[in-house]
Amino acid sequence: MRYLGIEPKRPRVGVFDFTCCEGCELQLVNKEETLVDFLNAIDVVNFREASTTARDDYQIAFIEGAVSRPDEVERLMKIRSHAGIVVALGTCAVFGGVHKLKNPFGAEEANREVYGDHAKVTMDVRPVREFIKVDFEIPGCPVNKAEVERVLQHLLMGLTYEYPVYPVCVECKQRFTSCVFEAGSLCLGSISRAGCNAPCPAGGLGCWGCRGPAADPNYKELVSLAKARGHSEREISERMSFFGAFEAVK
Repeated sequence: MRYLGIEPKRPRVGVFDFTCCEGCELQLVNKEETLVDFLNAIDVVNFREASTTARDDYQIAFIEGAVSRPDEVERLMKIRSHAGIVVALGTCAVFGGVHKLKNPFGAEEANREVYGDHAKVTMDVRPVREFIKVDFEIPGCPVNKAEVERVLQHLLMGLTYEYPVYPVCVECKQRFTSCVFEAGSLCLGSISRAGCNAPCPAGGLGCWGCRGPAADPNYKELVSLAKARGHSEREISERMSFFGAFEAVK
């Protein structure tokens, strides 16, 4: 598609999934009002959920999912060898996600508990960046399609994309959402990175911190306020451990 007589350069994109639910990939083909423009900006050469094309000449690789098996490590390294830019897509790829909950039990014990005598090859769940160089990370469970579009725009123009430094609480106020924390629900919005437009609190559900910590999160104050509202240390710890996003904070 030409614009002012100029043929734009559409980067070749591959989208891949590892240990995940593939919900972030579905977000890429969601939001129909912008889907045509989104697809016109890129050349999809490998995306199992959206195309039968499967080539290895991609320039940008979007990777969804955590790593939980040795064969995934090998596949991940192969993708890295082909891609000029690797983007970790979603909380599982960025932090390990809900799958990381099995790690404290040990890979072998969790394997026996789930599969019994039919054990699978597995290992502790880790994020993508622990195995290959990742050029950019987009957190979220699932990712926010509008944010992915903004990131892609910046990548196409060679510009640096900066995430908000403020917490989800700010977005709740911008949406005029009543505070679910004040209403009695446990919420990590005060320590979690914004950028999602706070859909969970807007729907009456406290934030679970899938986007990871905001800048300078005040964990001690959150615990103090949560306890004062009747939430136990265990409940708070379990909430913060759910996505594996606060591992470095605790």
